[in-house]
Amino acid sequence: MSADQLYPPSTELVENANITRWMRDRGIASYDALLARAADYEWYWAEMAKELDWFQPWTRTLRWNTPFAEWFLGGKINIAYNALDRHARGPRKNKVAYIFEGEPGDVQRWTYYDLWRETNRFANALKRLGIQAGDRVTLYLPMIPQLPIAMLACAKIGAVHSVIFSGFSSTALKDRVNDAEAKLLITADGSFRRGKAVPLKANTDAALAAGTPSVRHVIVVRRTGLEVSMQSGRDLWWHDLTAAESDHCESVPLDSEAVLFTLYTSGTTGKPKGIVHVHGGYAVGVHTSLKYVFDLKETDIYWCAADIGWVTGHSYIVYAPLMLGATSVMYEGAPDWPEPDRWWRIIAREGVTILYTSPTAIRMHMKFGESWSRAHDLSTLRLLGSVGEPINPEAWRWYHAHVGGGRCPIMDTWWQTETGAFMVSPLPVTPLKPGSATRPLPGIAVDVVDQSGQRSPDGEGGFAVIRQPWPSMLRTLYKDPDRYRQTYWSRWPNLYLTGDAAMRDADGYLWFRGRADEVLNVAGHRLGTSEVESALVAHPAVAEAACIGVPHDVKGDVPKVYVTLKAGHQPSPQLADELKQWVANEIGPIARPEAIEFRDRLPKTRSGKIMRRLLKAETLGKDVGDVSTLED
Repeated sequence: MSADQLYPPSTELVENANITRWMRDRGIASYDALLARAADYEWYWAEMAKELDWFQPWTRTLRWNTPFAEWFLGGKINIAYNALDRHARGPRKNKVAYIFEGEPGDVQRWTYYDLWRETNRFANALKRLGIQAGDRVTLYLPMIPQLPIAMLACAKIGAVHSVIFSGFSSTALKDRVNDAEAKLLITADGSFRRGKAVPLKANTDAALAAGTPSVRHVIVVRRTGLEVSMQSGRDLWWHDLTAAESDHCESVPLDSEAVLFTLYTSGTTGKPKGIVHVHGGYAVGVHTSLKYVFDLKETDIYWCAADIGWVTGHSYIVYAPLMLGATSVMYEGAPDWPEPDRWWRIIAREGVTILYTSPTAIRMHMKFGESWSRAHDLSTLRLLGSVGEPINPEAWRWYHAHVGGGRCPIMDTWWQTETGAFMVSPLPVTPLKPGSATRPLPGIAVDVVDQSGQRSPDGEGGFAVIRQPWPSMLRTLYKDPDRYRQTYWSRWPNLYLTGDAAMRDADGYLWFRGRADEVLNVAGHRLGTSEVESALVAHPAVAEAACIGVPHDVKGDVPKVYVTLKAGHQPSPQLADELKQWVANEIGPIARPEAIEFRDRLPKTRSGKIMRRLLKAETLGKDVGDVSTLED
């Protein structure tokens, strides 16, 4: 890595106040010294756990019977107590927890006391409907305040929530409801998206009509005013249900290993996997990671621009920010509606100090051009973050220059639904390399191994693995421990297989290259699709690129690339040839795309991820499968 690619931390942030104070109190002189001390990971995580409120202290930090972990045994905790109760009864009572902006422009400000009271009312309503600790509750809601309120209410009484992304189809909803055997389903009449009202209750009715025998009641939030069908005895309006409920409800002391939520993620077999997370270890992991990586201060206005339907929203819109007493922005709609500067308007108006978003969203804004961000005062920003996939260096530099004004460090975080919390990330004082998530966080042992499971030499690619348990790790797959063992732990003894390809450089920095199954074998050479995409996005005409592997009789795989262009550039055979040669020059002749196809838009989920499997299925003439999460 050349020196001009090594970014020092911002001069405005000379230290991470949170972690520096903690180290000083324990006689630890530097971050490197902390990493060394945290090699005793049970000691480290026990120290981190002390920052939360426990009803009863644990008697044993970890029981590890590979691949099953139990953390903080004997401890009693409730994540909702840590997220709400302790703030509502303390000095943060009247601090704003959420600044909510709906897509139509309506703005609400919820204090910690407001949020606590409404959560208590809803928790009491759940109990009145017969929901008990351990019961499963499915949430099929848009990005509105009632979604975190419903999650917290479930947590408060010990019920297990399962949030289903509101972009999923009725079939996907039905399958997940039935797998969870949910007693209750919470939805809304609709949601706003790109100026239209999306009929969520109609989708819910279709799922129920297809057969969901475990569901006893459906609670409906009035959001859009759409006319909806309400089945007598089954369907209940949120506002009617909570109107007469008390605004006091004590959080139930729960075993540290009590299940908090299941979250379904895609599986290679086509059957979604129900990832299981628990109250204690998950709370410790997300609280610690957000506090130290983003150096949260009492005065910050923090915005994680994700959807709560995914793990990023669970961890870093709901649970971690609330446990830390932060003020967060929550936005309902599309980032470019009605104009491409919607995000920049919100940041300027609210004085947002931290923005955490995805590389896909960054590249979308690159396509629109920097004039939209330049038109607004973004000077309040002090930190930026990246999540969801490896960020290509060109997007990193654009984000740094045109959103962060060249002064904001970028916290490029690597983690997964399964890990629950950040695993690899810089701190605001870490020297940065555009495109690298830098080093594993304290107490975390991410490494890179070769085909035989041996540690790969620096500079050589391989498979990302995790060598030891961590508190926020998934505990199992819901109702399927054998699949859990087979999916994550069967390839090499005692190594958690992340499924991602990565490389470690001479400085110990990790470079993630996307999913290991997205690595092409071109004439015996391994080539990451993300490398090809990154090279193309560095071209001045290219806004976004998606690379897939196409079978070839001689070479095995060859790259085919789909490209969208920046404003002012037009598709042509000449440009296609130029881009092919550009890739060959940037990476090598082996990476030269066999074909380049120009598209006005690439297929994406509403969370912003490009659906490469859709492009591959289309190219190979195969069934595209479920497309319910597509934005368009």
